[in-house]
This record gives sequence, C-alpha cells and structure tokens, in this order.
Amino acid sequence: MTINTTAPASPAIRIRGAGKVFSAAGGDVTALTGIDLDIAEGAFVCLLGPSGCGKSTLLRLIGDLDQPTSGTVEVHGRSAAEARQARDYGMVFQQPGLMDWRSVRNNIELPLQVQGVNRTERRRIAGEMLELVRLEDFGDHRPAQLSGGMQQRAAIARALSFAPRLLLMDEPLSALDEMNREYMQGELRRIWQSTSTTVVSVTHSIPEAVFLSTEVVIMSPLPGRIAERIPVDLPEQRTAETRTSDHFYEIETRVRKALHGVLEDAIRSAA
Repeated sequence: MTINTTAPASPAIRIRGAGKVFSAAGGDVTALTGIDLDIAEGAFVCLLGPSGCGKSTLLRLIGDLDQPTSGTVEVHGRSAAEARQARDYGMVFQQPGLMDWRSVRNNIELPLQVQGVNRTERRRIAGEMLELVRLEDFGDHRPAQLSGGMQQRAAIARALSFAPRLLLMDEPLSALDEMNREYMQGELRRIWQSTSTTVVSVTHSIPEAVFLSTEVVIMSPLPGRIAERIPVDLPEQRTAETRTSDHFYEIETRVRKALHGVLEDAIRSAA
C-alpha cells in the first residue's frame, strides 16, 4: 500500500475566531463574531448577506484596512499586515478611484511607480494589463472619456499590475446598469481565469454571486457570522446560456433559501 505523505496545500486565507467591535457614542457595536473561514488558493469567493452584516468589514480585515478586535487573520501564512506590506493583494472598490489628470495607462502604472519600477518596465506591464482587460485602444484616454464599465476594468488592471496573489473587491459592479453589469461579470470571470489570483468579492446580488463564484459564503445579520458555505459547481466557462440553465437555477435557489433563512432566524431572535 502506498501512503500519500503530501501535505494539503495551505489556504490563501485562514481566519480563526475573528471578531470586530466598533466603539460608538451610543455604545459598542459588534460587527463580526467568531469568524472561522479558509479560502483556497485560486478560488473565487463571493461574500453575500443582508446589508449591515459585516461583509465589507470582513473584507477590510483581510486587506488590513482594519484590524480584528479578537482572533487572527492570515494571508498566505502571514498576518494581514505582513501580507499588505509584502503587496500580496490588490483592491477594487465600488468606485474606480482613477486619477482624472492621468491617462488610463498612467493610472495603471501608478502602483508600479510607487514601488520604484523603471519607466520601461512600467510601460510594458501596463500594456499587458490593458490587453488583459481589453482596453489596449484606450491607454491614452482620460478616465472621464470611458464608460463606467471601462473605468472599472481600468481599476482592475491597476489592482493587478503588480501581480498580487489575492484580489479583494467590494461591490465593484454595483454602480453599473444591468446589461453592463452582466457583461462585466463575464469579464471578471475571464480575467480571473487568465491569472492565478485568488479573489474575494462582496456583493448583494444573488445571481452575480452564483455566476462569478467557485463558492458563495452566506453571512448572517449583525453580529456577522458565517452562516453557510455553498459550492458552485457550474462549468468553468460561463456564458449567457449558463444563467438560464437548470443547474444555475438550482444553485441560485439554494443560495436564496439560505439567505432568507438567516434573515428569518434574525427576526425570530429579535422578537
């Protein structure tokens, strides 16, 4: 008999007992409590839950934009702070946050410039990023000359310019109209598949979470907890037809029921 002695791969993100309490004039508010979560390397995970359940707070803890009151957050075997200092991840927010006075190309180059990368290498990498997000013909445009979806693609290119192992996104598509949003969901899947990046994204949209993810993590209302984790075993290549498939509907229904369940539990607990 052959014994497999290969150790399981370490998760990209390991969270143990994480909690977050915010102090306010009216009293402390517990945003998160008892968060235990592993996210595998190369996964695309969507955090889904009702407004105010702590999704964005959890994302901020992973990105070291805030620190847990209790518990630990590790990214690639290091503390979140060490991972941030090592530039292990990029971040994309609801608004692209591009600098209007810089061209799209120069916006993408900005993180590399801060890191001291020479101009020739910055230009080469920016060119690759423009191709990745299909903006190669718009590198010399100003952000104001682009549509909302194109601006968000430029923001994603900027976040990926220094090849981070982890991409954190906080409702990056929420400002787009429905048609552009669905198109950008397909673009996000394509970009993710073109890289080895692990993605964690916050969304309020059930169909979006199902279409994008390898796993949907359902969070309960305050104090935020992990209520359920639902794997998404749709085909790797997802198209408009994927959204109308029976299996997509089955997963979407399971996610919807789980979300309604945590809301009903919260209402009963408050009664």
